[in-house]
Amino acid sequence: MISLFRHYKGFVECCVDPEFRELVTVEPPKEATFGDFSTNIAMVLAKKIKRSPTELAQEISERLLRNDHFEKVEVKKPGFINWFVPKRVLINHVPDMLRKNFGKSDFGEGRSINVEYVSANPTGSLHAGHVRGAVSGDVLANLLRFVGYKVTKEYYINDAGRQVDILARSLHYKYLEQLGKVEGSIYPADGYPGEYLTTTARKVIADHGDKFVGRCESEWLDFFRRFAISDMMVRIKEDLNVLAVHHDVFSSESALVKNGAVERAIAILKDKGLVYRGVLARPKGGGNLEEWEEREQLLFKSTVFGDDVDRPLQKSDGSWTYFATDVAYHMHKINRRFDEMVNFWGADHGGYVKRMQAAVLALSDGAKKLEVKLIQLVRLLENGNEARMSKRTGTFVSAKDIVKKVGKDVVRFIMLTRRDDVPLDFDFKKVVDQSRDNPIFYVQYAYARSHSVMRLFRRTFPAKTIPTEKNADLTLLDHDDLPLIKVLADWPRQVIMAAQKREPHRIAFFLSELAAVFHSFWNQGKESHLLRFVIPENFEKTCARLVLLTAMQNVMETAFSIIGVTPLEELR
Repeated sequence: MISLFRHYKGFVECCVDPEFRELVTVEPPKEATFGDFSTNIAMVLAKKIKRSPTELAQEISERLLRNDHFEKVEVKKPGFINWFVPKRVLINHVPDMLRKNFGKSDFGEGRSINVEYVSANPTGSLHAGHVRGAVSGDVLANLLRFVGYKVTKEYYINDAGRQVDILARSLHYKYLEQLGKVEGSIYPADGYPGEYLTTTARKVIADHGDKFVGRCESEWLDFFRRFAISDMMVRIKEDLNVLAVHHDVFSSESALVKNGAVERAIAILKDKGLVYRGVLARPKGGGNLEEWEEREQLLFKSTVFGDDVDRPLQKSDGSWTYFATDVAYHMHKINRRFDEMVNFWGADHGGYVKRMQAAVLALSDGAKKLEVKLIQLVRLLENGNEARMSKRTGTFVSAKDIVKKVGKDVVRFIMLTRRDDVPLDFDFKKVVDQSRDNPIFYVQYAYARSHSVMRLFRRTFPAKTIPTEKNADLTLLDHDDLPLIKVLADWPRQVIMAAQKREPHRIAFFLSELAAVFHSFWNQGKESHLLRFVIPENFEKTCARLVLLTAMQNVMETAFSIIGVTPLEELR
């Protein structure tokens, strides 16, 4: 049996020529009083056949009413058609909701998609800002797999360039410091003084003793660079592991540079006539001066693809810019024949989006597009005070610290309680409060309460087993049960919308809405015993409601699985 959403969407779209179907929407209206579903089909067709949208909507609605899947159909200006689903149709879909992986689909049609997320510079452990991107990227990847994509989860290691050299020099200083040989040495400008590097320095000493004391930089820089990156990546993978985030692929920037990938990518752009030597105009207002030089440079014609200015590919010393190596990295993705690519970046990379999208379009002759999700900042709060985070000063709260304090499940869920493009406050006190103001508690409490109902059933009817749809009369479900059925029936649509729009937070939002409807029904049962799930004097009605409750548990477990959270049958 297809889902309720797909049934109505397919029913409506069959009335439209294929070329117009993408324009037709079928979704719940903003106001529940307007109906269960709404469509813009009349407005789409009206433009084609030059009719009044309202008149056409009225004509379509009259035809819809001839089908017994439509209980009540109304027309709302400027031409929306709203309808209510008959109770019978809703109840008939309850068995669907009991299927494992209800909502799973082939929406992705097996297309391959690369989801790159986290990709933090290997200069220290992950902090809260990285955690948010890690969770969002991981949940989106899980979601895309659930709807039929072939997903590759990828981490890009930025292990080449100036920042890594600064890290290596910082580690070398810490190494000398631990050996008491720091006299005459100067700590590198913009170095990383955090205590975590002292731990890494001790590892160097344990393996190599004072081998590098008194050596010139050319003799130790490469070793300290590689040692630092290796140790930092061990830390980062440990941080990811406590978050239950596991990548399929780790790609190395330095490996691409060493094997000539940058030169090959630039050569491709040159062959397309998209690289030239020129002088960029000084940025207006003096902004963005970091990559600007008043000299002739090797430039990529990114303006051809909608960027604001053309972009430098080479520095004055002849080395490649970060942008050039990123071009090579995305060429590497294109060569691996991904149908789609999604990158999760920090909000501070907003100015970098257009140039990378331009590069992907250029390299693929317009066949591939790069989607970029920008992750806004996370503000950690404890006792009303904000925890400051900086790898440079060594004063940051690591991912491990956060998970140790509140648990992996809390972190993963709370990171999805806001859209990615909205800043998020993570209050250590609020996220563990057992109150309805705590989103994860509110949702987990609904799931735990549903299991308490099952335990009550066993005590009330000790000779009976938990009912299934095979031995329960679901037609006994009544008007009071419909709100819960409607939310559950909307799950397949929510999954598809979350995948299509690349919005993993929709899964957490759905769980919150489902929990609210469940808790509302529970509270009504306090006022009327007829609205309880277990009614001692009405075994048949109890069985019907417990089947519905089992459907709710099934959907919640599926949603929790996508988010990476363990559902709790009891809260302590």
